[in-house]
Amino acid sequence: MVSLKREREVDLDDDDDNEDGVAAKVGRGHAVEDRRSRHCPYLDTINRSVLDFDFEKLCSISLSHINVYACLICGKYFQGRGLKSHAYTHSVQFTHHVFLNLHTLKFYCLPDNYEIIDSSLEDITYVLKPTFTKQHIAGLDKQGKLYRAYDGTTYLPGIVGLNNIKANDYANVVLQAFSNVPPLRNYFLEEENYRGIRRPPGDIMFLLVQRFGELMRKLWNPRNFKAHVSPHEMLQAVVLCSKKNFQITKQGDAVDFMTWFLNALHGALGGTKKKPSIITKAFQGYMRIFSKKLPHPDLPPEEKEALLTTDEYQEQMSESSFLFLTLDLPTAPLYKDEKEQLIIPQVPLFNILAKFNGSTEKEYKTYKENFLKRFQLTKLPPYLIFCIKRFTKNNFFVEKNPTIVNFPITNVDLREYLTEEAQATEKNTTYDLIANVVHDGKPTEGAYRIHVLHHGTGKWYEMQDLQVTDILPQMITLSEAYIQIWKRQESNDGRNNHTGI
Repeated sequence: MVSLKREREVDLDDDDDNEDGVAAKVGRGHAVEDRRSRHCPYLDTINRSVLDFDFEKLCSISLSHINVYACLICGKYFQGRGLKSHAYTHSVQFTHHVFLNLHTLKFYCLPDNYEIIDSSLEDITYVLKPTFTKQHIAGLDKQGKLYRAYDGTTYLPGIVGLNNIKANDYANVVLQAFSNVPPLRNYFLEEENYRGIRRPPGDIMFLLVQRFGELMRKLWNPRNFKAHVSPHEMLQAVVLCSKKNFQITKQGDAVDFMTWFLNALHGALGGTKKKPSIITKAFQGYMRIFSKKLPHPDLPPEEKEALLTTDEYQEQMSESSFLFLTLDLPTAPLYKDEKEQLIIPQVPLFNILAKFNGSTEKEYKTYKENFLKRFQLTKLPPYLIFCIKRFTKNNFFVEKNPTIVNFPITNVDLREYLTEEAQATEKNTTYDLIANVVHDGKPTEGAYRIHVLHHGTGKWYEMQDLQVTDILPQMITLSEAYIQIWKRQESNDGRNNHTGI
């Protein structure tokens, strides 16, 4: 027995020197082999067309997140690779032999249970976990090269459709808009930027940052297997972190989602009112709010005059920060014209921007009190978000204002809305449009689509769910704009204009 055992040990030592790199460990009376091979005979059975890593990484049988492997022949997820595991059983039952560990990114052949080392599999690991170098990120806005996906379709990285799982297009358009804001995109493409942020134990909000980073890298991946992305994991994080306020299966409001998403990201990245984050660096501006309390309208005139002389009813000024500006539309007409058709009213952008010129006053009603307010901007951010208030809610239903806003695509100068001190310090106040979110249809139903400027080519694209089409910039102004993102020009000569004409 001793001589036999020695012979086995010698044989194993000989095998250790092979090119296949077989490492052997001698246990109690038997050898346990942990082999790595460069010559797997089953690599030609891999079916890249069925691989989809956009969905949640859990076993299709046990629904466990732990130790999940993807079968590279049918695309399904299974747990473990031990003798009685689901992946092992699947490999024996269906003769599917090549598996990928979704956490360690290592390839294995089952049921033989050896690791596969092959450079031809790198494209699969890159689709699962895309990585970007600083040089690659720096050149994203300078090139307009089309890439071909594995399924044969061509696409521009960043201009990629997002799958509408049921009724999540309201979130898709916001995610697509933010993925085309360069500083936000560059920050999330490099995982090292936010990996070291410390969060308190049990904090789930950081999941939002991780999932948004993963989605951003998939949207800008130049080596995708298909020309669209499913935001399934990102939206699951949204449902969890928003405590089910925003659902995949129920239509929501894009402005409500954007407001929550910006503030949640800012907080998850360690930002506070005083401590900045990439969100506040890109979008935060400042304004002055002049507020004056009004007496109750039912009071006698003498009492009103007496109250107006007290300190409580004098105009108060406060400084406030903002991440976006809400623009109020004029009331839509109630009656039809002589041809029995409703007139679709139009309003210039500068008319509704007059709210921030420091002199236009508007009455705001609360449950108990009325206030007269006016606004004036003191600092403009590098990227300015406008939200055009189209929906009004009352006790019975939601109404939509169909007024079309006429706006130029480029060279919108906001200098006149700044205070005199700010006008002296702000060098550049001219903005160009880079994203335009549109709502079509009824207020509670309807659908969202987005117009996005591709910085590399200077062309405009329209995205609605999985559909991506190029569009003339003249057509953008005819839509019912809901959210707009404007980029401040870097120089006064207007060389950065992208009209796509």
